[in-house]
Amino acid sequence: MKKILVLCTGNSCRSQIAEGYLRHFAAEKAEIYSAGVETHGVNPRAIATMKEDGIDISTHTSNNIDEYFDIDFDYVITVCDHAKERCPFFPTQAIKFHYNFPDPAKAIGTEEEIREQFRLVRELIKSYSENFVENNLRSKN
Repeated sequence: MKKILVLCTGNSCRSQIAEGYLRHFAAEKAEIYSAGVETHGVNPRAIATMKEDGIDISTHTSNNIDEYFDIDFDYVITVCDHAKERCPFFPTQAIKFHYNFPDPAKAIGTEEEIREQFRLVRELIKSYSENFVENNLRSKN
């Protein structure tokens, strides 16, 4: 079974959303982890946004990258430039992927405008996650 790590700055929004969708799309084909170079707690808006799409991430925890140094990952996906720049060296042969998703936690405006930004980022990550699984897991059985 493949092991995938999703890495972001605070492991609160983008990496949590990606973990939720990768778990959904990969099902039994992979073990999915997420972490941050820092930990900020799981953002309640990320939880609510995912719930709208039928994915429950309410039991996810915000984890630090240091917790996973002993795991030999097959893939490491950074979902923001800051994490890519600060990503520590892993003693692994993991294939690295990077996509700099906008940070919905930095959205400003009315509550509805902020929710829309979370939905937009959710859809970007959903599409990326589905394509990642299709291109890297399903075709390599």
